[in-house]
Amino acid sequence: MLTSQRRREILRRVAEEGYVEARALAGDLAVDPSTIRRDLDALARARQITRVRGGARPAPSGAADVPYVVKQQERLHAKTAIAQAAAELVADGMSVVLDSGSTIYQVGLALRERRGLTVVTNDLRTAKMLATVPDMRLLVSGGELLGSVYSLVGHAAETFVRDVAVDMAFLGADAIEVAAGITNTNSLEVPLKRAMMESAGRTVVCADSSKFGRRALVKVAALDEVGLVLTDTELPEGEAGPYGGVLRRVPVAETPAPDPGDGDAEAVFA
Repeated sequence: MLTSQRRREILRRVAEEGYVEARALAGDLAVDPSTIRRDLDALARARQITRVRGGARPAPSGAADVPYVVKQQERLHAKTAIAQAAAELVADGMSVVLDSGSTIYQVGLALRERRGLTVVTNDLRTAKMLATVPDMRLLVSGGELLGSVYSLVGHAAETFVRDVAVDMAFLGADAIEVAAGITNTNSLEVPLKRAMMESAGRTVVCADSSKFGRRALVKVAALDEVGLVLTDTELPEGEAGPYGGVLRRVPVAETPAPDPGDGDAEAVFA
């Protein structure tokens, strides 16, 4: 089992059981206890769990987000296709705000082909990746680091975003459901997502098909508050129907484009 897979399994057990014992994890996952201790320490540093004597409990927020490195590699074909469709909505010279997350990171990659863009983001990985793109104006919010997803949140970030006016906002989502709308696991991110929506002339939500038919902890927006939701064709047509015209499915290519990123996130969870 890969390190990322093992740590995701640990997060799943913490969320479901409320407490995990390091010794039991080592036995169940067939690894040395020292390996499990390193896993727990890394997840605690990323604020995914709370380390306690002999094991771990959920983080104080009660939400155990999946580590970024896991999200980054999951369903990459779909995320790349969605990102390309999102980039096609953006013309040279436009201004956009990019939310945090692995899918929106792919949107940022796709936008490197545009010229004269102004990009606002709270995502540190996206900002670093775009920092070397010529002919792009990059604005990065202030705020407090949310280490699990490499983004900046809080009052400073919200104020920064509310003070700009952009053509489009590209948001990620943890879950999407017809009645519940767009929901998020971590409540700390929701006010900033709302600020991004308010700053933009049009909001586009980018989420792969695995996010549909589910509800997360905190509501971000109703479906009628966004202009478009982009997903992939692995969401069956019958399941897509109830979302109406706000939803667009895009075909998935066989091989996603390579990510030229520096792999900083991998170091945290290696």
